[in-house]
Amino acid sequence: MADVGSEPRPDQGQLLVVDDEPFLRDAVAASLRFLGFDVSTADTGAGAQRLVLDGRFDLVVLDVMLPDTDGFEVVRRLRRDGCSVPVIFLTARDTRADTVAGLTIGGDDYLTKPFGLEELAARIRTVLRRTRPAPPGAVLSFADLELDQDSYEVRRSGRLIELSPTEFRLLRYLMLNPGRVLTRAQLLDHVWDYDFGGSSTVVATYVAYLRRKLAGAGPELIHTQRGVGYSLRLPRPGDPECADDV
Repeated sequence: MADVGSEPRPDQGQLLVVDDEPFLRDAVAASLRFLGFDVSTADTGAGAQRLVLDGRFDLVVLDVMLPDTDGFEVVRRLRRDGCSVPVIFLTARDTRADTVAGLTIGGDDYLTKPFGLEELAARIRTVLRRTRPAPPGAVLSFADLELDQDSYEVRRSGRLIELSPTEFRLLRYLMLNPGRVLTRAQLLDHVWDYDFGGSSTVVATYVAYLRRKLAGAGPELIHTQRGVGYSLRLPRPGDPECADDV
């Protein structure tokens, strides 16, 4: 694995690296410590589960193939125990079925061996950026829309609007960038934090969900820039009817 080659920064979070290969485990842990993370390690699924439940970790880097159990089962047990710590799976198996399985049971990302330290560090930061709680009391406003990042409530003209977690993240990112046309790739990166590959309609699908839920309380606020992406803005004279595909 290549050296990351960047200066360490202040503590970026507490990580647990779980792998039964000593060289890989120690190399990953040392590199992440150099980048400013506080890193603990484990070499079994049982040990990882015990450490996560006894301690406070911001993220777990978890090998799928462990000597006592597999990483998928570790995450199943953690989720059953009410633990929602983010998990990035590491695996030597590069199959779509494994990827889907890992994400379905509650994983946040999936990285195939061999991998570069730069890529792992980037994915860790991306997942932490998405999963860390927003500052208390942080309310975003646009027109008659209000999004409370602390209570996870969205209101339009004072009316409470129920959104799924993904719809909430999508609207939040749009509200953080009002008036800016955001591409589908940007939305996938910042809202889903995962490369969906062939699922090219996922953004359009969730934009359509949002539009339906926001409709009826005022003018259309989410607009399509054909061939480019979407923007959150007030209507303009001559705006075409909204289209979900880009």
